Amino acid sequence: MNAYKCDYIGVIRTPFTDLQGMPIQPCGAREVTGEVVINPELQEGLKDLDGFSHIYLIYHLHKAAQKKLTVVPFMDTVPRGVFATRSPVRPSHLGLSIVELLSVEENRIKVRGVDILDGTPLLDIKPYIHAFDCPENASSGWMTADRKEVEDKRSDQRFIEKSEL
Repeated sequence: MNAYKCDYIGVIRTPFTDLQGMPIQPCGAREVTGEVVINPELQEGLKDLDGFSHIYLIYHLHKAAQKKLTVVPFMDTVPRGVFATRSPVRPSHLGLSIVELLSVEENRIKVRGVDILDGTPLLDIKPYIHAFDCPENASSGWMTADRKEVEDKRSDQRFIEKSEL
């Protein structure tokens, strides 16, 4: 695999300091607030973002040292190809969350529904646009858990390196 360089545009601040027991998706962190701190020289790029209700945060899963092509996801007991899951131990170590945008003040964005480890490096922000991002007749493949099951699920040790325990 070729290494690639991607600059961080900021950092995500949350109450989660330990991977163990974190929500596995934003719906499981519905009331959890956090702050996205953008590098000051990029503040101009936040212009007009405050008109959106939700944003995508694209980030580096900086604590995910493992890389696996087959994993047993949190919501399943069957090994699955990593690209058919949202596992953090993917080859690229990229994470994606849709969070509610509460406010934008200078280079700081307040968000709610954040399921991300504190100090996570931010790669990009994109606005959630319902007309673009909510396709009709979408299918969820093997995933059969309902929203309540996902909300209640917390991470365990399956994707944590032994040295992080």
